[in-house]
Amino acid sequence: MSILVIGVNHRSGPLSVLERVTLPGDEVPKAVAGLVGRDNVREVVVLSTCNRTEIYAVAEKFHGAYADIRDFLCDLGNISPDELHPHLYSQHDDAAVRHLFEVAAGLDSAVVGEAEILGQLRQAWEIAQREGGARTALNLLFRHAIGVGKRARTETGISRGTASVSRAAVEMAIEHHGSIEGRKVTVVGAGAMGEGIAVALHGAGVGDVQVVNRSLERGRSLAERVHGMALGMDHLVDAIEHADVVLTSTGAGTPIVTRELMAQRSVPGRPVLFVDIAVPRDVAPDVAELDGVTVLDLEDLSAWADRGRAQRLNEVDHVLQIVGEEVERFAVESAALQAAPLVSALRSRAETHRAAELERYAKRIAQLDETQRELVEAITRGIVAKLLHEPSVRLRNQAGTPQGERNAAAVADLFDLG
Repeated sequence: MSILVIGVNHRSGPLSVLERVTLPGDEVPKAVAGLVGRDNVREVVVLSTCNRTEIYAVAEKFHGAYADIRDFLCDLGNISPDELHPHLYSQHDDAAVRHLFEVAAGLDSAVVGEAEILGQLRQAWEIAQREGGARTALNLLFRHAIGVGKRARTETGISRGTASVSRAAVEMAIEHHGSIEGRKVTVVGAGAMGEGIAVALHGAGVGDVQVVNRSLERGRSLAERVHGMALGMDHLVDAIEHADVVLTSTGAGTPIVTRELMAQRSVPGRPVLFVDIAVPRDVAPDVAELDGVTVLDLEDLSAWADRGRAQRLNEVDHVLQIVGEEVERFAVESAALQAAPLVSALRSRAETHRAAELERYAKRIAQLDETQRELVEAITRGIVAKLLHEPSVRLRNQAGTPQGERNAAAVADLFDLG
């Protein structure tokens, strides 16, 4: 049995590829159910964020599961294996565990140390549990991953400074304009990212914020928090026309800001900066060709974050040490978990024989009074427990080692445990 991860992220592929294999949140449950139903995949968690689409799986055969997951991503993105392969990465066993722990710790994010990934990991895990994708092995793995992420942020300074994609988007806008105090800003999308953007804007001193969202009620709730105004999507053109900066983070799946929409502005050449952190992108690429329009997206954010990475790099070694410790701890617990079925089978076989012997002498035992019968039961259970204690402990403690594998094979063979 192997744990593996297969995916595309902001480092392995361009945004044009990443957005093709990104799953909207409401499609993740169906993806989990579909993948776990495949012959080579026993457990699965699907993690799809603005920075990555990754499939974590438990499989009996690595190559069969790899093919199943690759084909799923190709179908998702309507992309050929040859076109996807240069951007696809995969790891298995300890390397896959280490990769997930580094993701949880924020080391693999565009903004090093960003905290949003922990919530995204937890949500992906919860969906997989509901859909029957995460069971014993991946539940143990993701429980550890969440713990690693918390430990990294508690014990190190990896999350100091700008440690969220939404905050980074606001800081990009500030860097572009020098300051955005006094400027009119529109936030498109009132989800988790949109909320982070709006709060960061409010903290940066922006007093004129418009929140545009499909659900006016949700948009109004967010706008009230930042003393702004809420509009429905039918007022998107007006909101853009009166904005100096537009930050977008919807889950629309296709561009909502197009050249056709921009042509509806009464003053087409009015300068406007778009910061688009949605995947797939909210702003069509050709919008950037319009006069007065500047568009920054996640590729620009990655380049921007690289410049500010140095201030947290001195914390990376400490985080990597934590990750290494936790990978070893997970290996020990995982190995013990794998030994558990054998220990259980051994104890079950012994209990079967004990019960059979008592049954053989049932007539004689029946002549004893209740206290004596309870004593016989206690003595026989105690003998079995003492005989099996040391073998059980050794099987658990040595699980995952060559000696442990030899002992496990011998016990299974000697007691015919299959």
